[in-house]
Amino acid sequence: MSNPAAKYQKAQSALEELIVARQKLETQLQENKIVIEEFDALKEDSKVYKLTGSVLLPVDQDEARTNVDKRLEFINGEIDRCEENIKEKQETLEGLRSELMKLQAAAQANAAAPTASAK
Repeated sequence: MSNPAAKYQKAQSALEELIVARQKLETQLQENKIVIEEFDALKEDSKVYKLTGSVLLPVDQDEARTNVDKRLEFINGEIDRCEENIKEKQETLEGLRSELMKLQAAAQANAAAPTASAK
């Protein structure tokens, strides 16, 4: 794929996919933070259930909280990784944009040169 415009479009598409993935992770993060708030509101002796398929199964409250804490750690790590990828893709896009602008300027100069010499 030597066409700079095609490279730019492909990179732009990849950036959009990364941004969508980042938004999904942010949604998951907020949902899990709400779960933690709900755990904080529970009494020590409150029962916690986990939906497995179509069945609610009892789960130890500490175990459930630990699972959510681990999930939060994982999601935060994925968000960090996604942000790094977004930053790298944005830098790549800037390089490609600069390359396209140079090519466009050169093409305009070449297009103007024959008309100037024809006079």
